[in-house]
Amino acid sequence: MSDPITSIGLISDTHGLLRDEAIEALRGSELIIHAGDVGKPEILTALHQLAPVVAVKGNIDTGAWASDLPTTAIVEAGPATIYVLHNLDDLDVGPTAAGFQIIVSGHSHKRSRTERSGVLYINPGSAGPRRFRLPVTVARLDLRTTPWHLTFSHLLRA
Repeated sequence: MSDPITSIGLISDTHGLLRDEAIEALRGSELIIHAGDVGKPEILTALHQLAPVVAVKGNIDTGAWASDLPTTAIVEAGPATIYVLHNLDDLDVGPTAAGFQIIVSGHSHKRSRTERSGVLYINPGSAGPRRFRLPVTVARLDLRTTPWHLTFSHLLRA
């Protein structure tokens, strides 16, 4: 049996652009979660060179290449069960009742970390083309200690 996954790279909203800074920030992850709006399949191919990837479909992922991407995913990682979707507004399960400890989403392009009813909600922000004056970010989640440690990497500053 392999060791449980405890170091997870989080990325979203690449919109077809995978920056070298994002690759460096995610290097060393045991798993990478892409929370949608991938933009083109080459993004996932490049991320797969770093670690296994779990990706969900975002609202711009409409090409034939994206037909195999699920709209949601469930990831078992170390002590946590993670639910992944693109737009948090589409969350149609009660995370606590469903046994999820972490919800990862994208869509808003705004990085965030909040906790509600014992569930950690994470949006790694947008790693693709700059939108408005929002920072360009990815995140790393470390599940080795409790409370879990989340760090955001700013790839470009607003």
